[in-house]
Amino acid sequence: MAVFFSSNSRETEALGQSFAKTLKRGDVVILNGEMGAGKTVFCKGVARGLGIDDEILSPTYAYMNDYDGKLYHFDCYRLKSGAQAEALGLTDYFYADGVCLIEWAENIKEVLPEHCKTVSIEKTGKEERRIIYE
Repeated sequence: MAVFFSSNSRETEALGQSFAKTLKRGDVVILNGEMGAGKTVFCKGVARGLGIDDEILSPTYAYMNDYDGKLYHFDCYRLKSGAQAEALGLTDYFYADGVCLIEWAENIKEVLPEHCKTVSIEKTGKEERRIIYE
């Protein structure tokens, strides 16, 4: 387990970029944190670290954004169960060649792969965050 402290969104994004160097194709990463904690900001950094220059947006209404098969960014906030994720075909991406980053993964926990990495982001101030990699 590694613990990092971020003073602002730039540092959170930089931590995501650094974290991307630990990832390989097919990795599934659960992103924990309350609304507004910085999960999407962290995803932006991961994308940069994977060589993706596209604008990274929260996939709240799309459920998942695909960045050229290198990165799949999920937002499962509106899902009620793993069965919904399966019905939408989202779980197929867990076994593809890209890296999966999943926000609100607790909503679909019963269909997550066995071995997932976890990143938890906690607000410790207005801009400050504590980020834990497991």
